[in-house]
Amino acid sequence: MNNKYLKIYNELAKKIETGEIRPKSQLPSENQLSKEYDLSRGTVRKALDLLVQNGYIQKVHGKGSIVLDINKFDFPVSGVVSFKELSQKLGQDSKTILLELDILQGDEFLMEELHLDKEDEVWKLVRVREIGGQKIILDKDYLKRDAVPMLTKEICEDSIYEYIEGELDLKISFAKKLISVEEPTLEDKENLDLAGYNVVVVVKSYVYLEDATLFQYTESRHRPDKFRFVDFARRSH
Repeated sequence: MNNKYLKIYNELAKKIETGEIRPKSQLPSENQLSKEYDLSRGTVRKALDLLVQNGYIQKVHGKGSIVLDINKFDFPVSGVVSFKELSQKLGQDSKTILLELDILQGDEFLMEELHLDKEDEVWKLVRVREIGGQKIILDKDYLKRDAVPMLTKEICEDSIYEYIEGELDLKISFAKKLISVEEPTLEDKENLDLAGYNVVVVVKSYVYLEDATLFQYTESRHRPDKFRFVDFARRSH
């Protein structure tokens, strides 16, 4: 039957999900799995490829199939990705909860961060991001109102980037990011399921449009056990 590989996939996936197979451990080789399940190496390879595709394992040259920590989500440092795009990629139930939507003017901190004049207006949004039933990100966003004239609760709980690019026809181009580890604030403790952790990972982002206009400053506060911050680096010569 063509779905024989699913038997291997489902059994290995379940063992990884329940912790019977631990993160960073190595799966048996294709030959070993082929003998264990009495199936061809081609069928085994198809099951392993599906495990790779769904984020359970990583194939490492010379080491075989290494089990990934499925309780951590890869957060791309170098990319500009919305929470909606990230959660769709993860394939997990997610939810955005809007705590605050307001317009600020003359805030000295924001005037410096966003290069504003005193009369310039800024949207302030505070949102909690929930994945798998746990509140694990607190996002505090500030957007120039001359770039984004109107925001609603519905837009904020769906995708602001989708609205900006789809409805306002603006192109979001690049961002500068600063990452630090800090003690949780009272606001963090009130709004996140910190599960006893006494630090949060803070990502501060300065986001620019295609014409190099700085239009957004964001402070994204993450529970530390749930994310891997990944990047690709190349050595220059």
